[in-house]
Parts: sequence; C-alpha cells; structure tokens
Amino acid sequence: MEPIDIGLVVTGGMLVLVVLGMRVAFAAGLAGMIGLIWIFWAKFGYDPSRFEKALTVAVKTAGQVPHSKISSQALSLIPTFILIGYLAYYAGLTKALFEAAKKWLAWVPGGLAVSTVFATAGFAAVSGASVATSAVFARIAIPEMLKIGYDKRFAAGVVAAGGTLASLIPPSAILVIYAIIVEQDVGKLLLAGFIPGAFSALIYGLLIIGMALTIKDFGPAVSGFTWKERFLALPPALPILFVVVTIIFFVYNPFGGDAWGTPTEGGAIGAFVVFLMALYQGMRWPQLKEALLETAKLSVMIFTIIWGVLIYVRFLGFADLPGAFSDWITSLTMSPMLILICILLAYAVLGMFMDAIGMLLLTLPVVYPAVMALNGGEAVSAAESTFGMSGPMCAIWFGILVVKMAEFCLITPPIGLNCFVVAGVRDDLSVQDVFKGVTPFFIADAITIALLVAFPIIVLWLPGQV
Repeated sequence: MEPIDIGLVVTGGMLVLVVLGMRVAFAAGLAGMIGLIWIFWAKFGYDPSRFEKALTVAVKTAGQVPHSKISSQALSLIPTFILIGYLAYYAGLTKALFEAAKKWLAWVPGGLAVSTVFATAGFAAVSGASVATSAVFARIAIPEMLKIGYDKRFAAGVVAAGGTLASLIPPSAILVIYAIIVEQDVGKLLLAGFIPGAFSALIYGLLIIGMALTIKDFGPAVSGFTWKERFLALPPALPILFVVVTIIFFVYNPFGGDAWGTPTEGGAIGAFVVFLMALYQGMRWPQLKEALLETAKLSVMIFTIIWGVLIYVRFLGFADLPGAFSDWITSLTMSPMLILICILLAYAVLGMFMDAIGMLLLTLPVVYPAVMALNGGEAVSAAESTFGMSGPMCAIWFGILVVKMAEFCLITPPIGLNCFVVAGVRDDLSVQDVFKGVTPFFIADAITIALLVAFPIIVLWLPGQV
C-alpha cells in the first residue's frame, strides 16, 4: 500500500473515532501514531522482524512534536489572552460594558439584545476565549432580557452567538493558532480580525432590529436614560479601550517605524494592566486563584489538542496527503471561487461533529496548501494571482474566513460549545432551548461570510496599512 493510501485509511479511521465521541486530541494522536508505525513498517517491507524498529522510529518521531512545537514563543499568547478575559471579569469590565451599551443602544427596537451583542463584542476585545465570553454574559445579560419580556430561548441565543465574536476580535486564541500552523505573521492576523469582528457584530445587530420590527412583542425598546446617565456610563467601560490600544501599539506602531514590541509582549502587558484594574476594583486572592485556575484549565485543553493533532500532522507529512490534496484541487475544472466556497461549506459540516480548534488543527495542514495553490502559490503577486491578492494577503484572508467558520461551528448542533456553556450557566435553560434561540444567527453568519468572500477588502484593508 502506498503512503497516500495509508494516509487516507488512517484519516478515515480518525474521523470515525471523532464521530463516535472520542476527543479530537486523543483521536488525532492515536491515528497519527498508528499511521507513523504503518508508514515506517511499510518502508521495511512489512518484515515482522523489523516491526520493533518501525515502532521505535515512530515513537521517536512523534516524541519530538510536543517540545519542538509547543516551545514556540507565539503560543504563549494563548494563556495570556485567556487570562486577560478572566481578569477583566473580576475587574468589573463586563458589567460596565453591558451597562454602557444598554444606556446608549437600548432605545432601538430589540435594543437590549442589540446592547448584549455590542457588549460581547467589546468584551471580546480583551478576551481571547468565546467560551468565557458566553459564560460571563449568560449571567449578566439574560436576566435583564427576561425581565422585560424576551423569549428565554432567544435571549440565550443572543449570548451564545455574541460570544463567538471573541474568535475574531483580537486578542483571539484561534487566530494565534492559525498563524502558527500556517507560519504567518501573528500581528497582521490579529489586526485583520478587528474590522470583520465589528462587521459581524453589526450584522447581528441589524438582524435583531429587523426581527423586532417584524415580530410582534419580540423585544421592547428600553428608553428613559438621560444624556447625563449615558455619558456617566462611559468612563467605567473605557479601560477596555485602554487595554486594546496597549496591545495594538505593541503589535503595530501607529506612529510609523518599528513596532514597540512583539504580540507576546503586548499580550503580557495587557494582562498586567487588567490585573491592576482588577485589584483596584477589589479582586482578592480567591478571585485571582479562580481566574488562574480557569485560565490553566482552558490553556491545557487547547495545548493538549495541539499536541495530539501535531502528531497526526507529522504523519500527514510522511504520507504526503497535503501535496496530493493540493494537486487534486488545482486539477479540478471548477471555478477557483466555487472550490473555495465548497471548502467553506465542508467546514460548516465538520463543525457539527468537531470543536473549532480541533477542526482547524486537523484540516489546515491539508486545506491551506490547496487554497494557496488555487491562488497561485504563497509567493504569487497580486497581479498574477487568482483571487486578486498576493500570497501573504491570501493567507490572511483565508485565515479570517476559516476562523469565521469556526465561530459558526461554536453554535451549530450537536456540539456547539457556546450553547452548552450558556445552558450550563442557566438552570432554567436546556441545550435544546439555546440551539433553537441561536437559529436566526445562522442567517446572519451566512450573510457575513458571503460578504467577506465577495469583498476581501473588509479583511485586508487594516493589515494592508502595516
């Protein structure tokens, strides 16, 4: 059996394990280990006396992965960004954001739901984890919406969908993971997430307003706030802006010249700033301990997935599956744009069975080279490319598209993680309730993705200024 055939068989077996319920980290690690043993034993002609040699080589090959990849300095951004989110919660920034958004936006039709969306977008600017964002606002926003008559399912859906914005709006752990996998500039990818993230929030808000205008008793507007109350609500929320500006200045110097530091340093300083704010707001050791423990738990989960999947990726390299897939994609007679759309649709289907990070880690080593080949290669110029953008810009554009698809997967049944988190926080809600409430946001996400595909400038304008 040829290496490419071994790659297909092992990949098929891994997908079966995932569908049956095995965690992605363990399914990928097991499949990668079996695949490596199979590849090396095949090279020895399946000689029984050399099986032990094949096993030894496979174990040594797999054993190099955790240290060589996880020791990457860029990966230190992940726990830093997650910690920023948890510390921001204890600093009272979440409540301040929601109150400011409510007093400025609640007067529009469906205003409290719109306020929730923009408050989650604001919190996403200091939180790298969508799960944390959903959990926090499930406690803050849902009770407020229920008080004035919102359907509990829709209220839960707003929070679950709003939480996904943390995947795009920096600091984003998923964007960091994407940048490391495809070996692209982390800073430019983080910058590229700002406008699409804000654009996604705007589409969500317009959807809610449209529903409020067409559905009777959907969600009453909230009025009665004076201009003085509105302006007084802004200062407590301004620290969010300060943290975002701090991180941006280290990623990209807006005054010209070299950057002030690396994204890792910017993330660390951002975390320290939020830590000081939390202390000022009264955070003590029990709250700090909880924030550190939650950060450690989520970080370990992400790093475990990375370890397992990277063993599988090492096997894919020996099987030459990425190269074969790229050759097959570029040989198709379909329009390159239609092929790209089919790839994005495939992500939507995969997201029904896999978590967002695992899905990206498993697919990108194969899909990314194919998309780059469709555009003309990683070194292609904009004038000679298929999609009208250079290789590095295409990598950024595709990265935002797949991360947006990962957002979509966080609310799709049967394993939409954000929906489970919201249901877990609220005893009066079942997972089925949250899935029903989040359904309208599928339309909003489909519109957003279509516009990002049709108008790449939405993604590429900001990183193009660097």
